[in-house]
Amino acid sequence: MPFQRKRLGCVCVFLFLMAVACQAQSAPGVTRTTVRIGSCSAMSGPASFLGIQTQLGALAYFHLINDSGGVHGRTIELKSRDDGYNPDQTSACFKALLNDDNVFAMGMFVGTPTAAKYVPMAEAAKIPVVGLFTGAQILYEPLKHQVINVRASYFDETREQVESLWRIQLRKIAVLYQDDAIGKTVLDGVQRALAKHQLSPAALGTFQRNTLDISVGLKAVRESKPEAVIVVGPYAPVAAVLKEAHASSWRPLFLTVSFVGTEGLIRAAGPDAEGVVITQVVPSYESTDLPTVRLYRNALEKYMSGTSPSFVSLEGFVDAMVIAKGLKAAGKDLTREKFISGIESIHNFDAGLGQNFLLSYSSKDHQGFGSVYATVVREGKAVVLTDWKTLQVE
Repeated sequence: MPFQRKRLGCVCVFLFLMAVACQAQSAPGVTRTTVRIGSCSAMSGPASFLGIQTQLGALAYFHLINDSGGVHGRTIELKSRDDGYNPDQTSACFKALLNDDNVFAMGMFVGTPTAAKYVPMAEAAKIPVVGLFTGAQILYEPLKHQVINVRASYFDETREQVESLWRIQLRKIAVLYQDDAIGKTVLDGVQRALAKHQLSPAALGTFQRNTLDISVGLKAVRESKPEAVIVVGPYAPVAAVLKEAHASSWRPLFLTVSFVGTEGLIRAAGPDAEGVVITQVVPSYESTDLPTVRLYRNALEKYMSGTSPSFVSLEGFVDAMVIAKGLKAAGKDLTREKFISGIESIHNFDAGLGQNFLLSYSSKDHQGFGSVYATVVREGKAVVLTDWKTLQVE
């Protein structure tokens, strides 16, 4: 009998230890000491600046968190894979993160055409995705339980652009856009904003994704002699538009949205970027009076030595901050549903980015920020545009 009691006791201890181990492994990508986040991004190709910068910003924040002990004793790992900003590569990239890398959640994706593929995959797999470098409306409406947005939408950006142009009495506005999901989303935003003034775009032109063949679209837009042209795409084709237009002495007011990758555009276009208006969805990285901007600049210097700050990497940094805050709110017994609920519990949180960037979520609202402001390229830098009347329009 004593032997049986001893054996029974051993079995109970074994079962208890197994239960603890199972609980620790209950969520994919989670161990007692780590939690793994996955990202598919444009690490190669003509949009690579966007993908690389997003990852650098996120990594800088995760390094900060890990050096301070992680979240509930777990360090955050980031597993990055390359989709080349190509929708045809999204399925393989997503499956690799899910099956090979066994990630807990995903984030820091880049682009609307790829996001249009990833979102239904995330919903089907019931895996959270936090922070996509796109403001496409498909991410916001209707609400998607697994998708957590951080930035303002393209509708927010285009409304700011059109209303500001209206105030300085520029009415003839054309759109030259990448002929895919991002271009059509931004075009839709422009059309909606113009419709409030009983207007429509003066002309439309298109170009194909991942090419620099913009001449046909540029010609179609130019023929209407618009006062302003909203150009939609990543930095490389937008730079090609600016160079070709200026080479033929055509200089309307050019505008673009945050997706362009401001520093990538300035580098690619050189002097031809001068005077371009770019709407932004995170504060300027020059605003070092803001606590999170200072934290970001210090983290870049410490962990990403030699990396210059950018709007894109700052956005990746903030995306990672939202992920970490969601993990903390979810508690130590981490599950994907607790993670989503944790983010939804964030209300009017001061993210250290100023009063215009308070972070709020709920079970009915997965858009974190809604603020948009304009910058203009002057002497090779994007500076905050405080008065649209100072813009030079030929």
